[in-house]
Amino acid sequence: MSSSSAPTTSRVTWGFTASLDGFLTGPDHDMSWLEACPRMDESVIARLAAPVGVILSGRRGYDAARAQADERGELTAEAYGGAWSGIEIVLTHRPQEIADDPAITALDADVVEAVRWARELAAGSDVQIISADIARQALEHDLLDELQMFTAPVMLGDGTRVFDVPGGRLVEWELVGPIAGAEAGLGRIYRPRRVRT
Repeated sequence: MSSSSAPTTSRVTWGFTASLDGFLTGPDHDMSWLEACPRMDESVIARLAAPVGVILSGRRGYDAARAQADERGELTAEAYGGAWSGIEIVLTHRPQEIADDPAITALDADVVEAVRWARELAAGSDVQIISADIARQALEHDLLDELQMFTAPVMLGDGTRVFDVPGGRLVEWELVGPIAGAEAGLGRIYRPRRVRT
């Protein structure tokens, strides 16, 4: 595919649910705490899933999902609780190890190339990042158009932080508004205002 065929309307979003103390996963990538989240109506979940054509995820999350497959409930077993269908790209330096999984596309590329390719595959639909590390890299290259954040009424104390940059980094966001139907989970949409080092 040539980069000239990439649609300009495709947005790159970062979507996640965080604990009250700022973690995306518990220790060992545990996601069972998400079961404590307030439930959204299925129509709201379907509306959130509909614009997403491609999901970009990371290898650690992929490996954890496979290892915890027997323990994960409906909410965390699949993207949007199973309401989403599309292409999932897993970024990994060892794509050959998971190339036999028909549910995903394994890709060894930097974040700029991965986002470019994902936008082409999305063909005008959104690309959603669901990995903290990939999102951090995307922020470094000003590739994120929108952040979709939900909050769970739990504290985890340890795990994968929402944004972890040694020495710190200021990233300013502008609140666009609440996510209709996700008020119980404090669903909010933000757009990047500016990035300063």
